[in-house]
Amino acid sequence: MADTSPITPAGLTALKARYDHLLGTERPAIVEIVSWAAGNGDRSENGDYLYGRKRMREIDRELAYLAKVMKHAQVLDPAQQPDKTRVFFGATVEIADEEDERRTLTIVGDKEQDATAGLVGWSSPIARALRGAQIGDLRTVRLPGGEKEWEVMAISYP
Repeated sequence: MADTSPITPAGLTALKARYDHLLGTERPAIVEIVSWAAGNGDRSENGDYLYGRKRMREIDRELAYLAKVMKHAQVLDPAQQPDKTRVFFGATVEIADEEDERRTLTIVGDKEQDATAGLVGWSSPIARALRGAQIGDLRTVRLPGGEKEWEVMAISYP
């Protein structure tokens, strides 16, 4: 992992909420189940015990991952962007292709990307192609299915 990875304030808040939920709610519940199941005798055929231990390992792995991501997160507030006429981190961009099919994307940190919600990671091909663009600029994006050209129609920041 790089020394720092950019993330929006909302993205960091979501990571912290997930971490707190796992540590404060899910893990204690699993510990209770495992303790109860361990008291029931033979652990080798005890489904509650075996599942609980497996789930606890998954939670601990995710907690370690989230801690590492938050440690290396560099919070960049898109609202503080000085040049709001160009596409930079945190920009919400409306783009149109050759058939005037429009999409609205928000460029966020790679750890908070969610294509179904229109959140595109900073390192993704489309975000790299759009960096620095202004309204009216044409940008070509190399995708697995070939190249596609997009025109920047609008740029906004929160």
